[in-house]
Amino acid sequence: MLSSVSPPTPLPDPRRPAPAASAEGVRVLHVDAQLIVAEKPAGLLSVPGRGEAGLVNLASHLQAMWPDALVVHRLDMGTSGLMLLARGLEAQRKLSAAFEQRAVGKRYEAVVEGVIEAEEGRIAAPLMADWPNRPRQKVDVDNGKPSLTYWQVLARTAETTRLSLKPVTGRSHQLRVHLQHIGHPIRGDELYAPLPLRADRLLLHAADISFAHPASGATVHFASAAPF
Repeated sequence: MLSSVSPPTPLPDPRRPAPAASAEGVRVLHVDAQLIVAEKPAGLLSVPGRGEAGLVNLASHLQAMWPDALVVHRLDMGTSGLMLLARGLEAQRKLSAAFEQRAVGKRYEAVVEGVIEAEEGRIAAPLMADWPNRPRQKVDVDNGKPSLTYWQVLARTAETTRLSLKPVTGRSHQLRVHLQHIGHPIRGDELYAPLPLRADRLLLHAADISFAHPASGATVHFASAAPF
């Protein structure tokens, strides 16, 4: 869903060479002269990684069509959902500043292990890198950086709870570690959920994003339904 934004520019000429087939599943929701909003499928890197496999990623996929596309933020490889890219250095500067100033609204959906009885709450647990076990992160009350997540129950089954998650800070793996910390790891999380895994993917989806458009200053909002 989009509100108060300038009309999008046309999509790329379909006759142009297609990006790598293994990036199949990327859906572009919006393009204009300042930004691109796309849905990243689970299992696709956000940005280039190591080795040949790292050549296939969302950023490179979009840059094949819009060469001025620049990364503003990232999603974990296992996380699906909305990613925002800037077009050009000036738009990247403005959008990156909005993230740094916590002026970007983000909402995720997740399915976690166990039944959470309360309807909503907050997790304030400082996070830092678990250096001997990288890329894992951990809660460390003495040395960690302040980290805050708000959660609300959307639905329950006999074994799981579906949550709406709003991170205030943007630490690496924040939602995954915070939910593990309260005893409800996200299903399918290979790093933080206990084995055996009970889902064939990480059940975490970036569902909503809102921010000030870098050209007009108007608030824009995009939404994406969780595919699980």
